[in-house]
Amino acid sequence: MKATSAPLVSIIIIAWNNKEHLAVCLGRLLRQIKSDIEIILVDNGSTDGLDLDHIPSSPDVSLRIERFSSNLGFAVANNIGARLACGEWLVLLNADAYPEPDWLENLLRAAEQNPGYNFFSSRQIQYNDPRLLDGAGDEYHVSGLAWRRFYNYTADQYGLAPQEVFGACAAAAMYRREDFLKAGGFDEDYFSYFEDVDLSFRLRLAGGRCLYAPDAVVRHVGSASAGKLSDFVIYHGHRNLVWTFIKNMPGPLVWVYLPLHLLMNLFFMISFTFRGKGSAILRAKRDALLKIADVLRKRKSTQSLRTTSARSLHQWMKTGLLDPYWASRQRKREGRHDR
Repeated sequence: MKATSAPLVSIIIIAWNNKEHLAVCLGRLLRQIKSDIEIILVDNGSTDGLDLDHIPSSPDVSLRIERFSSNLGFAVANNIGARLACGEWLVLLNADAYPEPDWLENLLRAAEQNPGYNFFSSRQIQYNDPRLLDGAGDEYHVSGLAWRRFYNYTADQYGLAPQEVFGACAAAAMYRREDFLKAGGFDEDYFSYFEDVDLSFRLRLAGGRCLYAPDAVVRHVGSASAGKLSDFVIYHGHRNLVWTFIKNMPGPLVWVYLPLHLLMNLFFMISFTFRGKGSAILRAKRDALLKIADVLRKRKSTQSLRTTSARSLHQWMKTGLLDPYWASRQRKREGRHDR
């Protein structure tokens, strides 16, 4: 049954060969849904036997299903959902991110209590080891790298307080719909991976702010669709991080950090080649360069909308030369210590 008034929240979930995760996610979500919420489910051409006519539902919840015969990608599918949405807030939720009973309520409370923010990041706990965090907002390094804050850190010691962060991981994030659409949504050339980092960057350029809401908890399986460090992940992630840096880094900063960006790319080209992933990483960098003219055109449009000073934006980036190394090392140390 569809609510007669416009919903407060539109929740977008993408289905792609994840029917087991989808059933669990929807089941947990429906138990906390109120009448002013709509769910938009976009099926990206699933081939795992997903029966959309028999998925968990509720007569009190508006559930809209959009079916496509092929995989359009995470970016395109979410943009379709966003254009169909009617809510003031867009909530993006991965099918393998299982929300705690008060997750949505706490996200909305964070928005109500902090009107100066227009997008919000959830607290992600690792489903397979709930002692560890899966993320607490996104961090962005001036080299062009990005990572989930506190990934693999002990959950009872880190990420316990609300805090402004660079951006939100779209596995479980909330955006003011007007701002999401005004920014252009996800860049559809990305297909998948790093599209949320790119969007966070563009929202910040336009004056947006992101708040990490520690009481809004999901348990994230992770790597449910593409596999961890598969060729698919390496290719899209490392192609897209180049585009994100070139497109978004403000003029006063892009020239300062371009040498570091190039050095970082060279490092990963060598590193992944020695790890047997040379084909994926080299294709990523080649294809990033092949479309650089398009990226530069997008840069012109993106920078024309910038209202935030380079100095203000810079304060939310990680700047230490070894920050990515220390973050990675600390993540591994915390993971071993807690096992």
